[in-house]
Amino acid sequence: MVVSLTKAESTQLSGAPSSGALEPASGSGVMPVGLEEPDSEDRADSGFKASVLVVDDDPDVLRGVCRFLRSQGYSVTSTNNGAEAARFVHGRSFDVIVSDIKMPGMDGIQLLREVREHDLHVPVVLVTGEPAVSTAVQALEYGAFHYLTKPVDADALARAVAKAVSMHRMARVKQQAAELLGHAGALGADRAGIEASFERAMQTLWMAYHPIVDCRRQTIYGYEALLRSNEPSLPHPGAVLDAATRLGRLDMLGRAIRDLSAAPMGGTTTEMLFVNLHVTDLMDPWLSAPEAPLSKIAHRVVLEVTERSSLDEVKDVRARVAALREMGFRIAVDDLGAGYAGLTSFTLLEPEIVKLDMTLVRDVHKNSTKQKVIRSMTALSQDMGMTVVAEGVETVEERDTLIDLDCDLLQGFLFARPGKPFPEVKW
Repeated sequence: MVVSLTKAESTQLSGAPSSGALEPASGSGVMPVGLEEPDSEDRADSGFKASVLVVDDDPDVLRGVCRFLRSQGYSVTSTNNGAEAARFVHGRSFDVIVSDIKMPGMDGIQLLREVREHDLHVPVVLVTGEPAVSTAVQALEYGAFHYLTKPVDADALARAVAKAVSMHRMARVKQQAAELLGHAGALGADRAGIEASFERAMQTLWMAYHPIVDCRRQTIYGYEALLRSNEPSLPHPGAVLDAATRLGRLDMLGRAIRDLSAAPMGGTTTEMLFVNLHVTDLMDPWLSAPEAPLSKIAHRVVLEVTERSSLDEVKDVRARVAALREMGFRIAVDDLGAGYAGLTSFTLLEPEIVKLDMTLVRDVHKNSTKQKVIRSMTALSQDMGMTVVAEGVETVEERDTLIDLDCDLLQGFLFARPGKPFPEVKW
């Protein structure tokens, strides 16, 4: 938790007026910046509830808040500037951070963002002497646990810190439970945490390539490029996409994916490259820019648009798709059978390739209804001149059944796991 305090409106409890507001500390002594106050009695006391970092550029406020929190039994570390506070956070963890919003250099909001680079869960309480709706909205958007105004009421501060400590401990327990259950790496709940995770993910993005094969001829038709990241707090592609959506950065992510996907496709390789598009990517000028890496190999690229998404939010879909085809791109409808039941995607996209959703493929050899559906879809698609790809093939029995159902191409773990360019196929 970060608490932001301004001038001498929030200080130590001793000598406080009956209203409960914290007043400036008496005396001229100031605690050394960046150090726990060398109080041997406090250090010997084993009753510390939790560790608190206090940040304020006003020495009286800083000293007063530290004394008050120590009187409540907390272990307190302090500094008078955000940059030094950020260095402290790099080296150790705190249960609560109390910081002024308005400080020279790194202010409280910037400090909060820096904190989230290293700790997604530590609660943040912001306090300001200049309350405004815009400031409060920004504080909450970036994940402040609590927002207090000055003069700070001592009881309110005590309640905020105590509640923050409890919430932080709960977050740690939940993280331990997630790790125990194999779900480690949860997305931060606040904007600052999401931003920090997303930026790290963008720095470690890479593409895994999954073969799409023609079993009859035992040849590789192409590779689907799949998003991967080494950021543990965004442990799968869906988490990265969710973060990008929440931050309004889908365009940035889409461009990075497309550029990275094209990188290994030069040289002597002749296989097709399948690249997944979010529907909003169709509105991105970089998708059709002649200088874009993907555009330079457009004649070998299949752009996949999932049937799970609605194209209603994209204006002039037909014209946009026609322009892409003119450049040499081909279009695929992905997840056929798992998305919208209507014909909107087919009508607007008129794809050259359709990909059957893996839920249809799973255990197809045991399910006669699935077999009838796939046979019908395959026959109708081929009648319209479309190539059919069955995704998610994991067993020999599924493979043989899909071949009997006349699927053109197959994709799945049976042939190879997604990997760096290019995984070896097992026939």
